[in-house]
Order: sequence, then C-alpha cells, then structure tokens
Amino acid sequence: QVQLVESGGGSVQPGDSLTLSCAGSGGTFSRYVMGWFRQDPGKERTFVAAISWNGKSAYYAEAVEGRFTCSRDNAKNTVYLQMNSLKPEDTAVYYCAADRYPFGTPHAMGRGSTGVSSWGQGTRVTVSS
Repeated sequence: QVQLVESGGGSVQPGDSLTLSCAGSGGTFSRYVMGWFRQDPGKERTFVAAISWNGKSAYYAEAVEGRFTCSRDNAKNTVYLQMNSLKPEDTAVYYCAADRYPFGTPHAMGRGSTGVSSWGQGTRVTVSS
C-alpha cells in the first residue's frame, strides 16, 4: 500500500496560483491512478482531479476545469496539482489519494467507481483577500 504525504498548501489571495505536491512511498506508485480531493469543515470530501497511471490523461471536476492541472513524475513518485486563478471557494483541505486497483482510469476515480486505497494527511489551502 502506498503511503502519501502532501505539501505546498498555504494562504493566497484570489487570482493567485499555488502548486501542491504529493510524494508516495512504500508501494508501486506508478501503477495507480492518483487523485486530489478537497474538504471543507463540516462538508463531504469531494473530487478535484485525477491522473492516469502513465500521466497521459487526466479528469477534472467541473469547478476546477481549465484552472487546475494535475501531473505526475513517476521517477520521483510524486503527483502535482497546479492551481491557477484561485477563488475563495477553493478554500479547503486538499487530500492526495491512490486508486484502489492498479491501471484504472481517472474518470472512474472521479465518478467514485473504484474507491481509494490510500489517503494523505491533507494540506490546507486558504484563498482570501
């Protein structure tokens, strides 16, 4: 099972950019779809983005499509979330996740069809003027 550690969160102003990183260890990172989810206090955790095991395709929630970009470097066992044009409603704790089964698809993770095998501890993003 992959262990995940996120980093890169912080406080920014609306319109700013931020890049989150998620480092994986202890498993075969490169075989799994990796995703990002976010959660506000008192609300459910929601899907943000996912990237295929080989980095060739990604899937995004409608709320972030066109502003966020998910990428990965399997040589470094790391997945990234580049967030541009940040809005106050993007404020949340962001979690990295590994797909439950190897060689899945980002679309399946986004639709909740496969489940998650590992979660990171989360990194907080605050967007406020």
